[in-house]
Amino acid sequence: MKNSITETVLYLATVIVVCFTFHGPLRAQSPTAAKSGYHLVNKIEIGGEGGWDYVFDDSDAHRLYVSHAARVIVIDTDTNKVVGEIAGLKGVHGIATDDALGRGFISDGRDNSVTIFDTKTLKTLGQVKTGTNPDSIIYDPSSKRVFAFNGGSKNATAIDAKTGEVSGTIDLGGKPEFAVSDEKGTVFVNIEDKSEVVAFDPNKLVIKARWPLGPEGEEPSGLAFDRKRGRLFTVCGNKKMLVLNSDNGKIVATLPIGSGVDASGFDDKELLAFASNGEGTLTVVHEDSPDKFIVAETVATQRGARTMAVDRKTHKIYLPTAQFGEPPAPTAERPRPRPPIIPNTFVILVYGK
Repeated sequence: MKNSITETVLYLATVIVVCFTFHGPLRAQSPTAAKSGYHLVNKIEIGGEGGWDYVFDDSDAHRLYVSHAARVIVIDTDTNKVVGEIAGLKGVHGIATDDALGRGFISDGRDNSVTIFDTKTLKTLGQVKTGTNPDSIIYDPSSKRVFAFNGGSKNATAIDAKTGEVSGTIDLGGKPEFAVSDEKGTVFVNIEDKSEVVAFDPNKLVIKARWPLGPEGEEPSGLAFDRKRGRLFTVCGNKKMLVLNSDNGKIVATLPIGSGVDASGFDDKELLAFASNGEGTLTVVHEDSPDKFIVAETVATQRGARTMAVDRKTHKIYLPTAQFGEPPAPTAERPRPRPPIIPNTFVILVYGK
């Protein structure tokens, strides 16, 4: 009897070892835990000198607008060819378009203004003065206004998209980063130095809510939105993506991302949220349900690829970056100097499935 029991125990132990060795722990595997499938499918060589900030995808017009130093590069996303540019700008940050009017809007950070251009001819139509150092910029269909978010003066300038006139200014109480609209009467914006998300009425220009991110999220930058399910995706400097309920600001999920993040995106068909990390990774998060999110994959990109645009029709992701040299020695004025950009290495990385 003793030998029989011993043999049985040994047999069961062997079975368990085999199961762990070849199949892993005995637990159900979520189908969403599989890799996202995103990989590098193309490179759009641009070259030139200077830095960059936001990149904006107009899926309906098949155009990609890329900020690059003192100009905006325009790319045909069907051919991946440069089809034009808007030049003579001063410190470009963001781009937004109103397709109904055929107008585009560019935030000129160093000029404290917004440049208006024709989206067909790419000719400049005029300029509008804003607050200090306008950074991100969006078009809100519900108010038919363009909002330039001014990092220096900590407010937002509302511009009538049709007339090009300033409709008013709203004090945000902190340094704004990226913003999104629910297209129904609310705009959400990250406040970087306060580590909070502010919701405001784009018609009345009044604050509706302030949602502190608490210890979970520090220095939020990029912001994306799942409008159908009411979920905001804010990416933070402490390597976290926070998912918020857009009705009440409640944090419903906290997920790990890479370092050096600056942008977030969302694909409403694939139910995927993204964080572009300057370390050279792209965090891909799957929305299993409005209250359940998992990191599906961390995709290798390239150092410096910290901003991005998601094409909602082709599901491709565009990430601008370049090659860098060795950083200069630190000084008292610049204790953490940035590495120089190597000329003619500016490129748009295209990721797809």
